[in-house]
Amino acid sequence: MYSWFIARRLFAQSGRKRRVSRPAIQIATAGVALGVAVMILSVCVVLGFKSEIQGKVMGLGGHIEILNNETLRSPEPLPVVIDDDMLAEVAAIDGVSRVERFCSKPGMLKTDAAFEGVLFKGIGSEYDTSFLSNHLIDGEVPLFSDTTSTGQLLISKMLADRLGLSVGDRVFAYFFEKNVRARRLTVSGIYCTNLSDYDSNLVFADLAMVHSLLGWDSLQFSGAEVLISDLRRLDEVSSQIVHKVNRRQDAYGAYYTSPTVRELNPVIFNWLDLLDMDVLVILILMIAVAGFTMVSGLLIIILEHTNFIGVMKAMGASDRPLRLIFLHLASMIILRGLLVGNLLAFVIIFLQRRFALVHLDPATYYVDSVPLLVNWGYVVLINIVTLLLCMLSLLLPSYVVSRIEPVRSIRFE
Repeated sequence: MYSWFIARRLFAQSGRKRRVSRPAIQIATAGVALGVAVMILSVCVVLGFKSEIQGKVMGLGGHIEILNNETLRSPEPLPVVIDDDMLAEVAAIDGVSRVERFCSKPGMLKTDAAFEGVLFKGIGSEYDTSFLSNHLIDGEVPLFSDTTSTGQLLISKMLADRLGLSVGDRVFAYFFEKNVRARRLTVSGIYCTNLSDYDSNLVFADLAMVHSLLGWDSLQFSGAEVLISDLRRLDEVSSQIVHKVNRRQDAYGAYYTSPTVRELNPVIFNWLDLLDMDVLVILILMIAVAGFTMVSGLLIIILEHTNFIGVMKAMGASDRPLRLIFLHLASMIILRGLLVGNLLAFVIIFLQRRFALVHLDPATYYVDSVPLLVNWGYVVLINIVTLLLCMLSLLLPSYVVSRIEPVRSIRFE
């Protein structure tokens, strides 16, 4: 088709210095490139934040927790029976990958210079400690036991700094009930998740030690954490657990409940949901910027080629092929802008991942640098939608061609 051939020739000539349209084309290309780069980076940042923070929250508490219903209204964890039959029943649900029992008890860690109120989380050999290992910054994760007390303790960097502790130090743990009970523990490892709500008070110890301090029956625990294989099925798996577990009573009259991680941490997940709205606003603004620069660039190109349009009409060319010439030319400019924008975005992503150039306050954002997660499906979608919307925005300006009269335009300089 000759319109495509002519458009390619015009595109090749657009770099000539004497062309009036050259700055307009450069601005249009820059507008598209900047818009695409910002859109890709915005989506990658939000996906990175969601992945990092969700992973940390779920790593410290599981995807779904089976608890005593009264625990949700109590300042301290209350017992509920989690026997082998309960574990097998929940583990058999499609989508469940792991079920882990735990016990929690408030206490205090004290050194000669300071003390801190903490929540002891007792975990045993069935507990998956890979998350804790991934966030370990010093020492090692103890081999936690559900049968004997090893006296090993895993604490956060925040608590270690406050108490002046390091790996290998001994520290006294106090538990207050009718009588004060004390345990002398050894710091085996120090972890850091940058989730201040957890790092400020959560320590890990042997399930056997915490369970014995609680004085509960051998089958009673604070609850069980349920891990699922696919986070996208969270609501589906949760409804199945609710159907099987909720509103049942254990041997001591306690009712079961099974809140999801989103229900247990509404503030964090509501904040993450708000990021989606921020990204939507950015996407709309950037597409508008790209479309506006392309419209202005196309009008300048058409005006510069008024004489050419008049000659083509005088030779018998109709309006539609002439409009297609400039639409094809605009598509080439947009494609070049998309290429530059993608390159710019991925260079920034590489540099941020490699060198963490942009730092954040962990107390506010729960991470110490901007996380970036690339989803190729979203990247392709951004490019396609940008191309289509920019082309649609150019349909109306392209009708300027039909208003150009051959007699006047041939004399146009």
